[in-house]
Amino acid sequence: MRIHFIAIGGAVMHQLAINLHLNGHSVSGSDDEIFEPALSNLLKYGLIQENNFFWNENKITKSIDLVILGMHARIDNPELLQAQKLGIKIVSFPEFVYLQSKNKKRIVIGGSHGKTTITSMIMHVLKQLGKNFDYLVGSRVNGFDVMVSLSEKNDIIIIEGDEYLSSCLDRRPKFHHYMPDIAVLSGIEWDHINVFPEFEQYVQAFESYINYVPNDGSIIYTADDKNVEKLIANYSGKAELIPYKALEYEADGEDVNICFNSKQVKVNVFGEHNMKNLSAALEVCRKIGISDKDFFQSISNFHGAAKRLELIYNKDGLKIFRDFAHAPSKLKATVKAVKKQFEDSQLIAVFELHTFSSMNLNFLPQYSSALDEADVAIVYFSNHAFELKRIKPFTAEEIKNGFSKNNLMVINDKESLISAVRDNFKGNSILLLMSSGSFDNIKIEDFFSE
Repeated sequence: MRIHFIAIGGAVMHQLAINLHLNGHSVSGSDDEIFEPALSNLLKYGLIQENNFFWNENKITKSIDLVILGMHARIDNPELLQAQKLGIKIVSFPEFVYLQSKNKKRIVIGGSHGKTTITSMIMHVLKQLGKNFDYLVGSRVNGFDVMVSLSEKNDIIIIEGDEYLSSCLDRRPKFHHYMPDIAVLSGIEWDHINVFPEFEQYVQAFESYINYVPNDGSIIYTADDKNVEKLIANYSGKAELIPYKALEYEADGEDVNICFNSKQVKVNVFGEHNMKNLSAALEVCRKIGISDKDFFQSISNFHGAAKRLELIYNKDGLKIFRDFAHAPSKLKATVKAVKKQFEDSQLIAVFELHTFSSMNLNFLPQYSSALDEADVAIVYFSNHAFELKRIKPFTAEEIKNGFSKNNLMVINDKESLISAVRDNFKGNSILLLMSSGSFDNIKIEDFFSE
């Protein structure tokens, strides 16, 4: 089959394109701009030409069997208009993933927090046990070369289920396509306010998500989230309901041990939120026939996914962690987890305003107290990011008021951020970088080179 991707540069889109290429399909694609590592990955497999990957209606011909449309492309995209004119079938990537997996057992991990980590934990356990499965995950995972793997031979698929919209033509949340046999609901906290301007609309997306689970399916949900609790209380379906809470654990210095069946199991993740993620992964594995013994033996060498409390530097008394945290409660939980784990270290917490929600002045008060446990708290933003979203940049005073923290440092250029971090370094320090972006492509060595 000849398949063309419109907006091929996305994190998942380009990985899906590579997977289909490796499966023998003829794949092409285009975008308005492509960043690393997607650019190098696509060039490596010859799926785009350097400096010639831009949208062009002439790339759309009748020889194309299918167009996969990414959310990044707008309704007036020239390639989309040409595909519509030629009558070529157009699908969003979540619709395509469902079509490829409709005869498999589908395990979908949904929720405002922890999706990638829970998905990664399940994938890790299954791989350690030699199980064959397909998967789609939103980040790089240790032990896996790609983020998307679809095949015809496997009878189970693990999918990270995103609630964001599918495409400009398909305004459904992505996870509404997947029709889960087992659905995880890890929490509900208002996000993506550019497409869910009212909280009730956001909750409705999750209500529909669990209603897609068949009567013989299972809903595995966090038991200590008031929004989830309310949703489950009003659930009228017949699927099995399985609540979960954080696993009991003990921290001995920097070592973390799960307390299970009177035994101690050492794990390489920390924080209350990760104990909840482990519990969700455990419940999923139980439903697909994995014993508790096999689960804990396998999870003991799990080291996390990229940008999920990822330790990226550890030298000379300084540790640097990178995390995807951007929602208020996740920000607070991540800062709390690091401070508790390294209570004798100074914590420098840096958060980048990058999502539509975090760059909305009316939403900003949701971040009140989110950085309170940090010894040094910095909020960073770039004027360019605001310009791209056509939003007026905040003043420092507006940000301080939103975070309810008068001694908050507010910085809007990369060089000043580097200087501020350097000036606050002390012996035995933790630098926690939190963003769904890249801090203007800042590099770790920038903090050390003069």
